Amino acid sequence: MPQENGPHNAPDMPAATDPYYAFGQGVEQFNEGEFYACHDTIEALWMVADEPDRTFYQGILQVAVALYHLSNLNWRGAAILLGEGLKRLNKYDSQYGGIDVDGLITQVADLLHCLQVAGPERVEITATQLGLRLGSDHPSLTGDDCLPIAVLPRIQRLS
Repeated sequence: MPQENGPHNAPDMPAATDPYYAFGQGVEQFNEGEFYACHDTIEALWMVADEPDRTFYQGILQVAVALYHLSNLNWRGAAILLGEGLKRLNKYDSQYGGIDVDGLITQVADLLHCLQVAGPERVEITATQLGLRLGSDHPSLTGDDCLPIAVLPRIQRLS
């Protein structure tokens, strides 16, 4: 694999065995909010990847699992894995593997900040605002109770 360009330069391979196809599938799953499926897809790549792709995949995996934890109201798991994912993704150039790494880092850092401000006692409100939970027993936030709003991270593919 050409290391300088990351995992987006695919050789001619059948889709079922093509790691580049699988990476694209994992990105699509991530962006569709299918974080558990994304984990399975990207983990299969991570297990056989060499550096620098291995750490790149691990960073995306950790963010996906963090969002899965957040959807299940696991504040601690989400916060820890968002931080770990950021640590790994920060090692890469602004564009790697055919994605906008800087954009992803910004979104993940904003979400981590939002989670830290909200704290574990307001994890359900945060998850609901991000669209990870349907409905909530909590009233809408107003005034002094407002939390910073983050967007659900999305992986932007570069053309």
